[in-house]
Amino acid sequence: MSLHDSIPNNVDLGHDRKLLRALEKWQPNFKKWWLDMGPDGFQEDLIWLRTAISVDASGWAHYDYVRMPDYRWGIFLTPRDKKRTIDFGDNARHEAWEEVPGELRGMLRRIIVTQADTEPASVEQQRQLGKTAPSLYDLRNLFQVNVEEGRHLWAMVHLLHQYFGRDGREEAEALLERRSGDADKPRILSTFNEPTDEWLSFFMFTMFTDRDGKYQLSALSESGFDPLARATQFMLTEEAFHLFVGETGVDRVVRRACEAQLADPNGDARNQGAIDLPTIQKWIHFWFSSAVELFGGEISSNAADYFASGLKGRHHERKKYEDHTALEGVYRMPVVEGGVLREEEVPLRNAMNEILRDEYVADCERACARWNKTIRDAGITDFQLAIPSRRFNRSMGIYADHPFSPTGELISPEQFEARRSEWLPTPEDRAYVRSLMKPCYEPGEFASWIAPPRKGVKGKPVDFEYVKFTTPRA
Repeated sequence: MSLHDSIPNNVDLGHDRKLLRALEKWQPNFKKWWLDMGPDGFQEDLIWLRTAISVDASGWAHYDYVRMPDYRWGIFLTPRDKKRTIDFGDNARHEAWEEVPGELRGMLRRIIVTQADTEPASVEQQRQLGKTAPSLYDLRNLFQVNVEEGRHLWAMVHLLHQYFGRDGREEAEALLERRSGDADKPRILSTFNEPTDEWLSFFMFTMFTDRDGKYQLSALSESGFDPLARATQFMLTEEAFHLFVGETGVDRVVRRACEAQLADPNGDARNQGAIDLPTIQKWIHFWFSSAVELFGGEISSNAADYFASGLKGRHHERKKYEDHTALEGVYRMPVVEGGVLREEEVPLRNAMNEILRDEYVADCERACARWNKTIRDAGITDFQLAIPSRRFNRSMGIYADHPFSPTGELISPEQFEARRSEWLPTPEDRAYVRSLMKPCYEPGEFASWIAPPRKGVKGKPVDFEYVKFTTPRA
């Protein structure tokens, strides 16, 4: 573990001078990107952040105040198991690869670049949010997510530089040139071009979009390309906090909505400066239906190829499944034919995206059950939140050309348009939510639309000074 080098790492960069020089050449460009596109207006402030210092589960992070430009972004892989084998696909039981197999080079590079592109994209989407943070606790959490997305970018860039030569270096440069939402050079995946300009969307993003990241990283952590597996295994350790921010953030908005609804004579949470439950449901509909598309098409030859080659497995492939070849089974999925839904049998390998999506949907439904418990515990019995059908509001895949209700019924385009404003955020809804976005920068203070957390970060109290401003804030 080399923590005091120009690039903290546990991959022995000091003994690979060519790789070290290439990464040190990329480093100033990364820092320039961070200053240009990272959190706007907070680069000189002291943020109480955790920094990765090892991969030891008993104590892998150090907490202290740090200026974000001084954050020690590093390269950390879980320890190598020299006896590790590939556990699935046509190469099952073969020794895991330490170098890129030539015939898989293009496919593997595409996987790594697509994953890498999501990391700076989310930072760009969220760069203005600090100006309307609902508390110092939330401001600190936003910046923690941001710097760790930056470290995840470093993890992927290391793989590109070490294993893909000039092509990898060019891809690494392109990662700093694309911009979220840019008309000419957008980010690769459409969800990462969506504006995230208010905090309800930030919590939905970290709940739904980052949760997609959890399952993509989990599938890659099974990869037969061992450096990718080891990089993503440690990324999952950091990613767990991002999911916590989203799930508990939504729960706190729900808790405040219930308090406001019960306090208002007309039962309208908006009269109390909160976000009402039906509006929260619309945001769930929008962000879930956007994030669920990140898994790719329901029937996918690419997914079959990734699995067959041993590059990308299923969630908990080794722990959960007995048949690691997936040559015999089928997956039954509803498809639209003749204006109705009917079940079709798809070869299991071609349904790998859908198998991963199943895990994701179940996890989202678990979180939603938690939010509904919050509603019930508040004494509200006539409203429940729901995760919509994966067929609802789709723009890609086999359901894209067909309108569905949130409960998954196939309906007419006219019916969908008639109820769009009931199901999805309207301009008026978005304007109302944005109108609530007023910063709360005093320790222990919280905006009117969100409840305080149950506890602070790493044993600190909720009213701890998580951010120390170098200049006074209004």
